[in-house]
This record gives sequence, structure tokens and C-alpha cells, in this order.
Amino acid sequence: MPSPTPFRATLARSVRLFSAFRKEQTDPDFFYGLLARDTVAQLDSYAELKGTLIVDVGGGSGYFSDALRDSGARVVCVDCDAGEMTARDGRMPVDSILGSALDLPLATGSVDLCFSSNVLEHVPDPIRMADEMLRVTRPGGTVYLSYTNWLSPWGGHETSPWHYLGGHTAARRYARKMGRRPKNVFGESLYAVSVARMLRWARSRPDAVVVDALPRYLPRWAKFVVGVPGLRELVTWNLVIVLRKH
Repeated sequence: MPSPTPFRATLARSVRLFSAFRKEQTDPDFFYGLLARDTVAQLDSYAELKGTLIVDVGGGSGYFSDALRDSGARVVCVDCDAGEMTARDGRMPVDSILGSALDLPLATGSVDLCFSSNVLEHVPDPIRMADEMLRVTRPGGTVYLSYTNWLSPWGGHETSPWHYLGGHTAARRYARKMGRRPKNVFGESLYAVSVARMLRWARSRPDAVVVDALPRYLPRWAKFVVGVPGLRELVTWNLVIVLRKH
């Protein structure tokens, strides 16, 4: 079984990821494949992956699940949207379950690692989703939660940067310009989640300790921005919170 590439959060990596991001819509296999491999390498620095039982919350068509499985992990992909799950090749991902991130169809303490990438901003109750991720994780297990914060340059997703004028305004502008509603509609499938809110949640949990909190796509030296109120909402871009459950 090949080992994940050693993870290094360098400036060159950031440039590579942001360059690939431009192909998210036109070549999703390239972008999500690259991001999934990068994420597996990052995860490997926090937890042993080989033989680990992982749930990929909101895993969609399974790019991250596949990369995690290639690292030797046992993976269950959970998503509430059958259309998203079959978007890649018309088939459901291997070992997948149709279910909600707000009410995970898994027993308490049943997985070694609970993983979610860029899903939290798409649920109406992010705290409930985060609570569910901790619930299904066993004591001693790891939670990896990553999401795009609202005030980042990509907070409005395809309606950015007009989301700075308000989510509904940005959505209406997109519809006028493109002749169709955005995929990510503010108040329906996209919600405003701040860095501060989720850090407060993570630090207030009596059943877990924060292992790390950092900007996912930025160089390691940029980690300090997470500790600067105000600045972190604009610069973090995408926050990763890693927890270890007691």
C-alpha cells in the first residue's frame, strides 16, 4: 500500500492549489483529485490512516473517500444528496450511505476518524453537524473539520466576491448575469459561518481537545492569522479544526 506523500504546507503548495481551483467547474476530476491527495497527506500528520475506520461526512461523489481508501483506510461515505453522490460516473461511491450530516446514521463512538471537507457552510445548523461528528467518533479518535468561512474571498462560492454586499444580493446578481440560479443559493444551500463561531464551539467542548486550527490552503507560517480576530475572517479562506476526543 503506497504511503501518503509527506505533507508540507509551503507557498508553492498554496499556489498549486489555488491554480487548480480555477478548474473546479471545468475539470472536477483534476481539482478534487489533487485536493483529495493533498488532504490525505495532511490528515496523515494527525492520525494513522492505514486500517482506520473513517466516515467522510458530506463526501459527495467520493473523491476524498477514494483517496483515503488508497491510503489503506476503511471508509464510509455519507451524503444527503443522491445526485451529488452519482455525479462523477453515475454510480454511488463504494461503501456509501444516504444520510444527513445533521443526523449521522452511525452509532455513537463507532468510527476512528470523522472527516468533512467543505460541507459545514452548506448546512443550516453547523453546530449540530459538528456535534454529530464528535458523537460518532470514538474516545481517542480524531475529528477533521474543514469549511469555507463566509467572509473569505470565496465565501459566496460562485457568487463571490459579491457576497460581501450580502448573500441574497450576490445570488440575485448571479442569476441576472448567468440566466440561472447559482448552485449554492444563500439561505438554502449556502450559509454564513464564521471562524470565530466554530473556534468557540471547538474550545468549549468538554469531551475533546483542539489539536490544531489553521488556514487549510495557506502556508504553515500563515497559521497566526487564526488567532487575530477580524483579520482571520478575511484571510483564513478555509479553516481546518482538528480535535481529539477524550
